[in-house]
Amino acid sequence: CELSEEQANFWNSVYENGLGEFFYKNEIDFRNLINFPSSPVPKFPDEGNREVRKSGTRGSSGRSLVPIGGGKDSLVTIEKLRAEGKKIALLRMGSHPIIDELVSITGLPCITVQRKLPRKLFEMNEQGALNGHVPITAFLSALAVFIAELHGFDEVVMSNEKSANFGNTEYLGKEINHQWSKSEEFENAFQKYIQENIDPDLRYFSKLRDLTELQIVEEFVKFPQYFDSFTSCNKNWKIAAPTPTPPPKGEGLFWCKTCPKCAFVFVLLAAHLRKETVEKIFGGNPLEIEENTPLFRQLLGLEGFKPFECVGTPEEMKEAFDMIKARGEIPLPL
Repeated sequence: CELSEEQANFWNSVYENGLGEFFYKNEIDFRNLINFPSSPVPKFPDEGNREVRKSGTRGSSGRSLVPIGGGKDSLVTIEKLRAEGKKIALLRMGSHPIIDELVSITGLPCITVQRKLPRKLFEMNEQGALNGHVPITAFLSALAVFIAELHGFDEVVMSNEKSANFGNTEYLGKEINHQWSKSEEFENAFQKYIQENIDPDLRYFSKLRDLTELQIVEEFVKFPQYFDSFTSCNKNWKIAAPTPTPPPKGEGLFWCKTCPKCAFVFVLLAAHLRKETVEKIFGGNPLEIEENTPLFRQLLGLEGFKPFECVGTPEEMKEAFDMIKARGEIPLPL
């Protein structure tokens, strides 16, 4: 079908902003590179059904669909909605033993959507094709809307925090934000797109939008049932990596302890938990690893720029360091 100018502009923005890190790392001039075609009078093959959806008469199911990852954020969203008495179902893309365990702990139903990437893609990468970050949260959001419409959910509830609004660096006059598809800018634009083009009764929003990463951790530590099973370390989600077997609880094998996510989350947890508790979760202490010092300097904004990962701002990191120092249990390297 043909897109209206407004629809085309939305998708142009999604790809230009969402692929910002990809353009930066591969030194691609993105200006005027992406241009979805549009028509002044768009034609929809399902115009009749579209008008029915726009009438806003489908009714309410009172059900919330929550995409679940392996980290703290979606778990906090789940518990907040549970406290409100919401009827919740979870959504995940692909099967994974870490998610299996977390779903089991929540006790909630979970919809699994399987995906399979073509072998040709991996062959092209091996031959030197450009590779890099893609706006996976935008893709997951679109999938969640499809599932919500298919199964009659009232809302898609994401777990994107206030800190996702802040970028990493600048390239060709544009702010490059690793987390752009988690930002409030994307959220507002996508909610508007859904209401005007898909279903005016379907809500899409983040439950954690007004919270910083540090505030989310303050909520997360109230739920120790997840301590031994959650992880934010991206080593567990690499597409080409073998699927890990869940280790005995509390051994910290889901944390590499040397990546930006491990360093950042450890510091935030250490700001709220006792030393023995946080070190048990991680199976060690990233602050004691000398090779991590440059990484902590980046996270604190002392050199370079914020790593291309889903981490918070230098201000949050500094506040967490101050809280650790005040607790007096864990020595700081900086």
